[in-house]
Amino acid sequence: MLKMKVMRIQISTLLILLYTSIMSMAQQKPGYELNFKVNGLKDTTVYLGYYYAESTYVRDTARVNASGQFKFKKAQALPQGVYFLVLDKIRLFDLVVGNNQHFTLETSTDDYVKNMVVKNDDDNRLFFENLRFNMERGKEADPFIKILQDSTLKDENQKKAARESFGKVNDKVMAYQNELIQAHPKTMTARLLKSTKRIDIPEPPKRADGTIDSTFQLRYYREHFFDYFDLSDDALIRLPQPIYSQKVNEYLDKLFSPQADSIRKAIEPMIAKARKNQETYKYLVWTLVMKYQTPEFMGLDEIFVYLNDTYFASGEMNFWANDKLKKNLKDHADRLRKSLIGKTAPNLIMQDAALQPKELYKIKNKYTLVYFFDPDCGACKTETPKLVDFYAKNKAKFDVEVFAVSADTSMQKMKDYIKTMNMKWITVNGPRTYVGSYHDLYDAMTTPTLYILDEKKKIIGKKIPADRLENFLTNYERFQKQQQAGKSSP
Repeated sequence: MLKMKVMRIQISTLLILLYTSIMSMAQQKPGYELNFKVNGLKDTTVYLGYYYAESTYVRDTARVNASGQFKFKKAQALPQGVYFLVLDKIRLFDLVVGNNQHFTLETSTDDYVKNMVVKNDDDNRLFFENLRFNMERGKEADPFIKILQDSTLKDENQKKAARESFGKVNDKVMAYQNELIQAHPKTMTARLLKSTKRIDIPEPPKRADGTIDSTFQLRYYREHFFDYFDLSDDALIRLPQPIYSQKVNEYLDKLFSPQADSIRKAIEPMIAKARKNQETYKYLVWTLVMKYQTPEFMGLDEIFVYLNDTYFASGEMNFWANDKLKKNLKDHADRLRKSLIGKTAPNLIMQDAALQPKELYKIKNKYTLVYFFDPDCGACKTETPKLVDFYAKNKAKFDVEVFAVSADTSMQKMKDYIKTMNMKWITVNGPRTYVGSYHDLYDAMTTPTLYILDEKKKIIGKKIPADRLENFLTNYERFQKQQQAGKSSP
């Protein structure tokens, strides 16, 4: 009898779970149906827009009736994220679209957020409650902010009290949002709030000998930087601020040295996380491609080559990248790969003003500056005199020679430019070449462009302004001496 009773309980439990599952599936209607009633609107057209990275797009259109009612409805579900209503190119208010895409929002034009009533959607209820809570806390904090921003106020005690009061208001906001995130973690609202949460970095622990590891906090921050930000959640691309790219840039720019090896090791785990979702995989890789196509720091164009070879030339991005895009990326990567820092510079053989061939590799100086210019280029007319000045003052000091390449086909323009600029170095005409187009050998699509080569013609610097050359070579030689001293020490 006991076994039979246990079996009945198990069957009953199974039936309850099955019924719950069926009911849950029934509630998850296909597609989306967003119903609105906005008092004060009538007989007009409104648009449903959405954010994507730094841009906004229109997703759907609806006609408002005489009672201010309208709906957006389609058979296919919307990608999750933050959306907004647009009327006559004016954004009315934001809303969230999460798992539930069948709900009703009612409000009025005199205050969309304050008067918002949400039906059948906890996500938007939480979203607008949070907005209203923040508005109230903003009013509460406003007098303290005014005190802190008052540059004429000299009373430090008053400023201290204002800072403390403002901190308490901020603590209320943080506590409210943390509670919301904990209670409703899967909602779009919680994911939005969580994505902006700050990482609390602990104080470094003391070692047994009482010393402190000075790298602890940096390592901790790197390890936990994405604790509250899911790189595989494509909804985080559709937020009012481009938080996704901002997080990526902050991570790479602030927590890692601008060196190719360091950056490559940093981005590989990021891409591995984003790879779980095709949309975030595509977005992150493309964000990195754009970032390192024309990098801020010298030498990081190597990352662009790495990204092209690993994710585009390999076919990894074939699910969205067409042949034309892949070819453009490959062409740029191939130009870069021949002229990366540390590579031996390709040889150049071109005619000088006397129509005599001049060869880059025959220059025997300790340093060679390969300078690409155009006689009609405005920026070149500013930069060339600076290079002339550097050359006159530092030719002997650094044992440097310049191999200047004119981009224009006209020999006469080149001769006039040499005379006008008082260029006393080697100048050749780029189109009159014996080794093919220099565009296929160097990343010099724009002028002026400058490369620095050592005595073995290895590229040690590129695209450095002429007025920073002396400082660059001084630091480079100091570093080389330090390296030699390190190797020779026991």
